[in-house]
Amino acid sequence: MKEFDIENWARKSQYNFFKAYKDPFFNVTVNLNVTNLYTFCKKHNLSFSLACLFVAIKSINEISEFKLRLKNDKVYQFDRVNIGSTILNDDNTFSFCDFPYQSSILEFDKVGKKVIKDHKKGVKFNPQENELAIIHCSTLPWFSFTSIKHARNGDEGSKGIPKIVFGKYYNEDTVKKIPFSVEVHHALMDGLHVGILIENMQQYINKLV
Repeated sequence: MKEFDIENWARKSQYNFFKAYKDPFFNVTVNLNVTNLYTFCKKHNLSFSLACLFVAIKSINEISEFKLRLKNDKVYQFDRVNIGSTILNDDNTFSFCDFPYQSSILEFDKVGKKVIKDHKKGVKFNPQENELAIIHCSTLPWFSFTSIKHARNGDEGSKGIPKIVFGKYYNEDTVKKIPFSVEVHHALMDGLHVGILIENMQQYINKLV
């Protein structure tokens, strides 16, 4: 983690404008075409849900704005961020698991499955509230959605951690689609950067063989 140079930032004006907002977050939801990702997972015996997490965190780590965080009224940048996601427990409650970044989807699947297995040996509700080098993720496999609102405890604006959500995939003719929600701090990035993320995720999915 290193302090980010705000004074020479092209977005300095936007940062100063949005940083004091009571609710500085904006949220968008799109439908990703995951036909190729689903086929790839079947071919290689991968977890589809973990594959979705990998596609997101790989693309996120390619965009510097998604690795900016707020701390003590300063902006810091991480070289890399991991992803933390909700996990359904056997009693239908949920917990959080942190999934460390891996360079390949195959390795992420391997490590991710071990994380889940180890977690279920001793379930703990661990939200990692003080960790900044992370993306908060939820998966809602029971339904598709067109929008979403997150629960908040009031101090998220002072951290700027992005939140993403995957919904239930569905079929549209021969195409499989999945709702994907992105919520980010407007002082740290704009719609352009969210658009780049979505485009990068789709391009990565399309190139899987």
